[in-house]
Amino acid sequence: MDVVATWEGGYRCTVRARQFELVADEPPSSGGADGGPTPTELFLASVASCFTMALFYVASKDGRTLPGLRVVASGEYDGPRFRRVRVDVRPEAEIGELHALVERALAVCYVSNTLRHAPTLEVALGGDVVVSQG
Repeated sequence: MDVVATWEGGYRCTVRARQFELVADEPPSSGGADGGPTPTELFLASVASCFTMALFYVASKDGRTLPGLRVVASGEYDGPRFRRVRVDVRPEAEIGELHALVERALAVCYVSNTLRHAPTLEVALGGDVVVSQG
């Protein structure tokens, strides 16, 4: 799976994933033009959306629905990284056995599983790995 970011000047870049395109930028307070979400906001969006989809997946296996479900992902900075990422499941209405659904969703969410079991991070230059960590 590849996602490609192309620099457009300043802190702005266009990100392409399959046939979809979005813009990432920084707010003016960080030197950007506020043309799109920041990379860390996109990261949190990945956490929230993946966990929401995982909840839908496990609930649908039981023939259940999740009316008005919202998932909020929050990050707490510690220097140039997140020290903590919190996923807050907020149902609009009472959903029976939500605790069990959350546990099952955690097992199938690719993004939260990646955070819990960090992969090796490789940085390559022209195809040649120059840094490998993890």
